[in-house]
Amino acid sequence: MSWEQQGCQEGYQQRYRQQGYGPEYGYSGYAEQPYAQPQVYIEPPVLEASADAEAEEEKPPSRPSGRDRYFDTLRAVALIRVVSYHTFGWAWAGMVFPSMGIMFALAGTLMAKSLERPAFTVVKSRMRRLLPPFWFWGVFVVLAMLIHDWMPGWQIVYWVVPLGDPPGNQWAVQAWEILWYLRTYLWFVLLSPLLLKVFRLAPVPVLLLSLAPIVVFHFLWEPPDDRLGSALTDLATFLFCWILGFAHRDRVLERLKPFAVVLLSFAAIGFGGWYAFTHQAETGSYDLDDIPLAQAFWSAGYVMLLMWAKSYFGIDFAWLTRFRRTDRIVTVFNSRAVTIYLWHEIALILAVPLIDRFWNVPAFEKWLPLESQWFMFGVGWVLIAVFVLVCGWVEDVAGKKKPQLLPGGRRVSS
Repeated sequence: MSWEQQGCQEGYQQRYRQQGYGPEYGYSGYAEQPYAQPQVYIEPPVLEASADAEAEEEKPPSRPSGRDRYFDTLRAVALIRVVSYHTFGWAWAGMVFPSMGIMFALAGTLMAKSLERPAFTVVKSRMRRLLPPFWFWGVFVVLAMLIHDWMPGWQIVYWVVPLGDPPGNQWAVQAWEILWYLRTYLWFVLLSPLLLKVFRLAPVPVLLLSLAPIVVFHFLWEPPDDRLGSALTDLATFLFCWILGFAHRDRVLERLKPFAVVLLSFAAIGFGGWYAFTHQAETGSYDLDDIPLAQAFWSAGYVMLLMWAKSYFGIDFAWLTRFRRTDRIVTVFNSRAVTIYLWHEIALILAVPLIDRFWNVPAFEKWLPLESQWFMFGVGWVLIAVFVLVCGWVEDVAGKKKPQLLPGGRRVSS
């Protein structure tokens, strides 16, 4: 989901809570799990190859004319929620909008679409889109940790291909804990050719049974407390959402009876919420990121309603294109999803010492709400915007596109 001095960070550190699973969810669970992963289950929140790149395996158009703005908007909101969660630590945020479940479902439907082409080509393309931005970001994080007395072992290979949680020291935990999402996403990509074949044998039964692994892990067999266990837990937690993406792509949801969908969705949400609130003593909170079983069921029910409504009512948010600035923002979020996800924690970390400097300026101290988390949230987004401009071009290169400062904007000179 740190580099700032410990002294100036105390206020922020107290407000910041690591998410769970492992760390995502990272967010505790996202790996490093939560080690947190951010175990921010972001969390992203977002966090997968650029939305533009994923939606169109071949070259995407310069304007999102053929894109589904409903899905694009969901992804943008998911990323905003991830950043908000990591700023304020709101335990209720995951219930209001389960970002990670939504992002995995969107990625699943795009993966099913892509697998109309040869599986090897698709998997290679996904890895090519994901790994270069990860490597670019990782160089800075790894070098910073090395400077701060971190000495890695053979596990440093996970900084090359994050099939397991990349190692790191406590000093930079806020930066690397979010990598659970990339690790989980990468495994879903590798497993998708097989998962899609199994799903198409019996779509509805397979979709329903995709919740079985997390139930087994919770009640019958607890995965080991290591990289393997973290990976298995995260995969089980979001398996339903990923396969739900398959169901949407294959139009399975359209064939289901509305009453059954709504009933099952609310039953899943009800169970997830009930479990979270009745087991707070185990984690100290009802935060879904700290409770994989509750996260799995809440996300399953919530995301199913979103995906089914899309199919049943034909929601496409085509009207969004009439609002040029808003439409452009959504486009940027989707084209720079990986960049925003990877760099947002570093932006929030850097916001703390930057705001501390503001206290030395009398006018700032008098007129700016320097103690407010909302002010830090705003400064964080300013820094995220800087990272998007400075580092976002890596996503273009990874997608074999000409580098741009912003989608549709001025191109980076070669």
